[in-house]
Amino acid sequence: MPIPDSWLPALVGETTQPYYEQLYRFVSEERRKYRVYPPAEDVFNALRYTPFERVRVVIIGQDPYHDENQAHGLAFSVRPGVAVPPSLLNIYKELRDDVQFRIPNHGCLIPWAEQGVLLLNAVLTVRAHQANSHQGKGWESFTDAVLRAINARESRVVFLLWGSYAQRKAEWIDSNRHTVLKAPHPSPLSASRGFFGCRHFSKANLALQSAGLPPINWQLADL
Repeated sequence: MPIPDSWLPALVGETTQPYYEQLYRFVSEERRKYRVYPPAEDVFNALRYTPFERVRVVIIGQDPYHDENQAHGLAFSVRPGVAVPPSLLNIYKELRDDVQFRIPNHGCLIPWAEQGVLLLNAVLTVRAHQANSHQGKGWESFTDAVLRAINARESRVVFLLWGSYAQRKAEWIDSNRHTVLKAPHPSPLSASRGFFGCRHFSKANLALQSAGLPPINWQLADL
């Protein structure tokens, strides 16, 4: 599981920590015994598609999708050809109402990642069909280190924290330097409690533009 080069200066110290060595052994053993998502080559896709110096927006997820062919290393995103999950469909609906987004025929968010939207799950692997099965094994320590590294940057970053789990990460974020936007999670259970109408996508672009940074083009082309 090699960490992409642009992130190594910020994260290389993590790979020598005891927790990381234990995590590596745990995930390796899980892959030997069970099916684990995403595939090993996709685990660090969030960092690979969004180099450290290009991060402008951070969206925090909790756990990879755990059904076949869904997870590919980007929070909320699924591979082309896979049905759009309910939470992502609600994200699309809010985008439609917020920035006149046209809902595409897929759920692949790579174009966002390539523009600087870090789609970071707090836990980067999961056993097939067993949600949250790799929580508490060390990934949280690693992804918290990712957030601390981003927080230490001078240029403004917009953090979109959806749901109580993501909002607990706000303790790592200097809200005087960065922009923190909070809303309920976009899942069907909670989207109607304030995710719909949060207008986080236009607000994120306003925050970027006020800092002299280019906005995100949220529109996704059909595939």
